[in-house]
Amino acid sequence: MTLSADTRPPAPAGLLTDLVRALRTRLRRRTVEPVAPADALVRALCHDMRSPLAALEFLLEHLDADTPPQLVQLARDQASQLASMLRTADATGGAAERPGTRRLGDVVQASVAASGLPRGQLTVELDAGAGDISVADARVQRILTNLLENAHRHGEGAAVRLRVTRCDTWVHLALTQAGVPADRVLGHLSRTEPPVDLTGLGLWSVQRQTRELGGRLAWCTDEDGAFTLVVRLPDR
Repeated sequence: MTLSADTRPPAPAGLLTDLVRALRTRLRRRTVEPVAPADALVRALCHDMRSPLAALEFLLEHLDADTPPQLVQLARDQASQLASMLRTADATGGAAERPGTRRLGDVVQASVAASGLPRGQLTVELDAGAGDISVADARVQRILTNLLENAHRHGEGAAVRLRVTRCDTWVHLALTQAGVPADRVLGHLSRTEPPVDLTGLGLWSVQRQTRELGGRLAWCTDEDGAFTLVVRLPDR
């Protein structure tokens, strides 16, 4: 008796191919996190705002000499504020994920560059071995960028010190700056919901992402009045 084509058992090679394809599909679905609509919107806005903002900053540098200097400075200040808000939004959740792992030292460098904080205002200290820690989560860079951006926007030019250390199974990211209103900062860090008016959005994002990574926050005020915020993240 001859079996019809639609009832013939599949060849072993065909079964193996189907199994491999199914496993690849399942693994791909597990490793790629879905993008929330809100994050997708932020990503789109951050991407679309970069070009017009860059054009605005370029034009401000080439205005006619007859333009009143007060207006030029006002326009520059507004463009700088928009750029700062864009960096905060990008670091809060809009930045695209990067596959694979990176050195923590490279993450620190990328965060410094993304924050807009002048290098002459910042001192970075990486303890031995801390820079070689592998980082596989984009939230670490978002945390650092938000902290540095916040120091840049609200620090009134005060010097900033970032120290990265490794202690047993923890990584410590400590940011120190003088003149920080501790009560206001701690108020933003204690929020359970994002601020409606975006005030303190970066700090709210820091505490949320630190908690999601299984980390903790600590803070202290030095004898000279400088405020230090420490983000403690598990070294996994």
